Amino acid sequence: MDNIRTYAGIDRELAEFANSEILLQSIPYDGTSTWGKGADKAFNAFLEASENMELYDIETNSEVYKNGVHLMPELKNQKSPKEQYKKVYMLTKELLETDKFLTFLGGEHSISIGIIQAFSEKYDDLTVLQLDAHADLRERYMGSRYNHACAMHSASINTNLIQVGIRSMDRCELEYLNPNKCYFAHDIHGNNTWVDKSIEGMSDHIYLTIDLDVFDPGIMPSTGTPEPGGLDWHSVINYLKKVFKEKNVVGFDIVEFAPIKKLKSPDFLVAKLYYKLLSYKYYNQK
Repeated sequence: MDNIRTYAGIDRELAEFANSEILLQSIPYDGTSTWGKGADKAFNAFLEASENMELYDIETNSEVYKNGVHLMPELKNQKSPKEQYKKVYMLTKELLETDKFLTFLGGEHSISIGIIQAFSEKYDDLTVLQLDAHADLRERYMGSRYNHACAMHSASINTNLIQVGIRSMDRCELEYLNPNKCYFAHDIHGNNTWVDKSIEGMSDHIYLTIDLDVFDPGIMPSTGTPEPGGLDWHSVINYLKKVFKEKNVVGFDIVEFAPIKKLKSPDFLVAKLYYKLLSYKYYNQK
């Protein structure tokens, strides 16, 4: 019992399910990635970095871990992308019944398909805010609707999808892209007018999905498909701080973290990003 691991090494009492306001679900699925592999190894690297992180957040003058973070049992991988989608969807439906704040760590971006489906059934007015280098709007890829390249296709039809940081896509995806709700990286660079415009287009309930390749590979190389010309840390953080302040973020996932052995700074970025999102969430609930 003494060897039970907790998020960021917090006291076991705070990490118990009954005492935690926040659930952290690991989904180490990497079954459809087509280039860089390793997203299934993300969780241990994330936990190790979190255990070496200061838990006082200067910006919000808070210690959000005291709200309790419970590590859910790791979701086992299924045989096919469709079966994986069904498993993730059913799990998310069950977790939504707990009325706790749900957070997910991938794994590749295909895990978001089932999560978003479950959230969209609970919230009729759901906005999905996608931070990503890739549009991920293909209807199917490599014979499957549940490929990581299709991660946002269903969301583009069934939710209010806002896309930020996009800088790579296939021509076939233009059919599903809403140019009024997509903020390309080249338009974001050196321009802040998109921030308020994007938020004005959101409903009250936000599900946030962050593909780590939204960041420039200079600070986040540990991802399967790094794209040049990405966003910097402060641009992302300042934007998300404003989103959390003005809207009700009902859950989030962080995906496509593929750790690189002996390169620790990207691991720490992911750990810090996760903690920042929690800090913003609970700071704005005070």
